[in-house]
Amino acid sequence: MSSQSEKVRELIDNREQARLGGGEKAIEKQHAQGKHTARERIEMLVDEGSFEELDMFVEHRCTNFGMEKKRFLGDGVITGYGTVEGRLVYLFAQDFTVIGGSLSETMAKKICKVMDLAMQMGAPVIGLNDSGGARIQEGVNALAGYSEIFQRNILASGVIPQISAIFGPCAGGAVYSPALTDFIIMARGMSYMFLTGPKVVKTVTGEDVTQEQLGGAEVHATRSGVTQFVVDDDKSGLELVRKLLGFLPQNNLEEPPIHENDDPIDRLDDSLNEIIPDSPNKPYDMFEVIGAVIDKGEFLEVHADFAKNIIVGFARFNGRSVGIVANQPKSLAGVLDINASRKAARFVRFCDAFNIPLVTLVDVPGFLPGTGQEYGGVITHGAKLLYAYGEATVPKVTVTLRKSYGGAHIVMSCKQLRGDMNYAWPTAEIAVMGGAGAVEVLYAKEAKESDDPTKVLTEREAEYTKAFANPYNAAKYGYIDDVIEPRNTRFRIIRALQQLSTKKQVNPPKKHDNLPL
Repeated sequence: MSSQSEKVRELIDNREQARLGGGEKAIEKQHAQGKHTARERIEMLVDEGSFEELDMFVEHRCTNFGMEKKRFLGDGVITGYGTVEGRLVYLFAQDFTVIGGSLSETMAKKICKVMDLAMQMGAPVIGLNDSGGARIQEGVNALAGYSEIFQRNILASGVIPQISAIFGPCAGGAVYSPALTDFIIMARGMSYMFLTGPKVVKTVTGEDVTQEQLGGAEVHATRSGVTQFVVDDDKSGLELVRKLLGFLPQNNLEEPPIHENDDPIDRLDDSLNEIIPDSPNKPYDMFEVIGAVIDKGEFLEVHADFAKNIIVGFARFNGRSVGIVANQPKSLAGVLDINASRKAARFVRFCDAFNIPLVTLVDVPGFLPGTGQEYGGVITHGAKLLYAYGEATVPKVTVTLRKSYGGAHIVMSCKQLRGDMNYAWPTAEIAVMGGAGAVEVLYAKEAKESDDPTKVLTEREAEYTKAFANPYNAAKYGYIDDVIEPRNTRFRIIRALQQLSTKKQVNPPKKHDNLPL
């Protein structure tokens, strides 16, 4: 065998060794837990045959605690680039079979390299997290590695889409990289995120808590709102990443991809003419409205299990991506509160950063009252949503279906927050407050002096409702551009978005804003 052939054989052997990660036994253990390996996950994510690996032969440099005897090619993370539906993406996948996927100085350098490339090429970056945290043997070098990653997350924010899929443990400082990205996906029973683990919690606070109770997928999906998506396993999580990318542009200078559409733009849905109940206090399902107006009823909901009184997610109108924000009358009557404001504000700002038009469907009775909300800072959190809409320069189309009262009316993409096209259904009630509350303020003295206060208030409420709780009063001042027939909503939204496709609007020059955090 020639010298060259020997060197080629050595290369092939080294590649085979690198692909085994921590070895056959470690791979079998990963499979036994119902988890795929890092390489299997990459294959499921990208188009077949498109992945190009970088830094396969990197090794760590640590010699403390006998680490010089534990060296693995690639050092616990697989990095590179590939395509999803033919579009370039950069990615890194932590390999739990190699020293528990713990982050070393060299692993961080590998991750930083693909993040830098993603920024230079203007392409999304996807992180598949499965790691025991910082490699303790490396001490401050591991912490410095995390910091380098975080800095890149910050600079990339609003420039390229960043998606984190958590398919294993993610604890301590490791949680901050996903927290800085645009979307987090967690898998039930497989992934967890927390800053301090159950043992530390027990020592410091005395609480007995499991990993699942402290930072499992359900906890972060329903209570903290840390994760936007929950899936059953890593395979379905990777399918979700592919679906999500289909709604997004490559970067902040490009438009989202246009998909073929065979759903007629003038399709009428007669059910919308009857969907609003006669009683203003009776709920209906906003998902039915969304499904009736978007292309083929295909809606990718974001934050589905958190703050259910507001709905956010991606859909298409005539093949073009939009972000939808809609109050949900079925949950807390569609009222706005702290969590709903946070959830919607974050989504609105993402859409604005990446040139995705916003369609807002309004049925909101106001903000949730009470000391719990006020002490929790509902003023500041509500201001986040107000700020997000007022700051946004993408096309904004708003449709008011029923209630739109007081400060909540303003917050939900009203005309004065630079709403481009504001429509209302004939059932819309746009006012400072509902009729019952209004007459108690306006006619309190008259009712008090009357022999039948209830009768006075009932009569006055009917008069107030007729005069003010309708769309025509707002339309009279031009705050509503048109009152539309409900079944025609899809066509009117599409027409509005077509008109707004060349919109140009620029905010005043500034170093950065100071939104109410």
